[in-house]
Amino acid sequence: MALSRRELIAGAGVAGLGAFTLGRTGLADTSATPSDVDVVVVGAGLSGLMAARQLRKEGLNVHILEARTRTGGRMIRQTTRTGAVIDLGGQWGGETHHRFETLVNELGIERFPSYYDGQGVLVWDGQRVVADMAKKPADSVLLFEGDQIQQPTEQVAKAKAAMQAFREIAQSVDPARPWTAPNAVELDHTTIRSWCEKNSGSRLSDFELEWLSVVGGSGGFDPWDASILHLAWTQSVAPQDEGPESWLLKGAAGQVAERLTTELKPFISLNAPVHRIDQNNRGVNISYGQGRSIKAKAAIVAIPPPLRQRITFTPDLPAETRSFLQRSPMGSMIKVFAIYKRAFWRDKNLNGFGVGNLKTLELTADSSLPSGTPGILASFVTASAAVAFQQKSNKEQRRAVVDDLIAYWGPEAGEPEELIIQNWNQEAWSTGAFTSFVTPGAWTTYGQGWQQSHGRVHWAGTEASSRWPGYFEGAIEAGIQASNRALTQV
Repeated sequence: MALSRRELIAGAGVAGLGAFTLGRTGLADTSATPSDVDVVVVGAGLSGLMAARQLRKEGLNVHILEARTRTGGRMIRQTTRTGAVIDLGGQWGGETHHRFETLVNELGIERFPSYYDGQGVLVWDGQRVVADMAKKPADSVLLFEGDQIQQPTEQVAKAKAAMQAFREIAQSVDPARPWTAPNAVELDHTTIRSWCEKNSGSRLSDFELEWLSVVGGSGGFDPWDASILHLAWTQSVAPQDEGPESWLLKGAAGQVAERLTTELKPFISLNAPVHRIDQNNRGVNISYGQGRSIKAKAAIVAIPPPLRQRITFTPDLPAETRSFLQRSPMGSMIKVFAIYKRAFWRDKNLNGFGVGNLKTLELTADSSLPSGTPGILASFVTASAAVAFQQKSNKEQRRAVVDDLIAYWGPEAGEPEELIIQNWNQEAWSTGAFTSFVTPGAWTTYGQGWQQSHGRVHWAGTEASSRWPGYFEGAIEAGIQASNRALTQV
């Protein structure tokens, strides 16, 4: 039976990640870890799993060390109390995510298109606008047809002009070498907020660029936390015009990591955080857990940049690399699922896609199966909104979420069967999501060596990719590239 809004706010039927059993397979204990292998992979997220898988295909002896009590990193699914299967982390595949598509097909997992039939919703300054999704996102205003969003013609024109100026910057950015863009130093020292103040002349265009920073692409940061060069780089490496949220997986994306884990089960150790990596011209020695170690000819470190700083490297990382890591914090993100008996919004010719300048939910999206049963809305609280949100009590959090869902989708949205809140900022071995970002001035000052291997240590993880970082596609690419580099040293 659906919960009343009063019951929701009182706390009934609301759960977070801690309320669920995440399910552990019988993976290797650290006591079973070998003492000497060809390659050690640090981190059992999608990128690390793919790196290990590729090396195993080459006949190498590989072992994965994972700090968590589970594999998957930011790729994890959960069956909820009402039987819905959801992705607590990443969930979408895109039109040009060919590596991910190939992997999914290889694993025999069924895909289905994201639901975009019907109209979306924009909530702007308390006004709710129902509009068509843009056929050409490059010419749109917040992904909607500009002539339908009920804003003054002049404001829409200014917004489109500002976005065109921004896109020209993005087109000038080399994904692998953003510091070579025209006027790179100036752009790198200009925050997104400052650039908007100088170039947009419109609150609407300011909002569109700020929305790209907090949600669009590799988001989770505020417009004053990153440079316009960094935002342009995110659109260069992960262009929103290429439909990055085009399809979903039946049974949720987290099963990909689960199936890879099953393949690699004998070669994975959990509860094995790495503390130190020493290397010489013959190999590496990795210290982990409680006084344990393993030797290898090469190591692949497949963890987010901020977590690399927890590892002591001998010889030390170059000063520029250390500085770049220090200037690459994780984005802030809280993912919220509202689960209903059915996707009621579809009955109203609505597709579940909503954006707006509400206090809490910057984005909602239909994550239901094609049948629409159950109805699932995935929503995001990001950047400073996420920081403020996690300071609230559970009761206040639930009230804020439900109020915004009602603002987007009407009174029916106030009565979900379940409301699930997953705070990635509080995950010790993630410290945030979707990915890390780069603070102003860091790209042009310290970024030149961001992907360079450190002797026998090679970088993976989605952040190490120059194409689709923050997505599964980027994680796969980075893992394969790192495995290819390691192959040259064994």
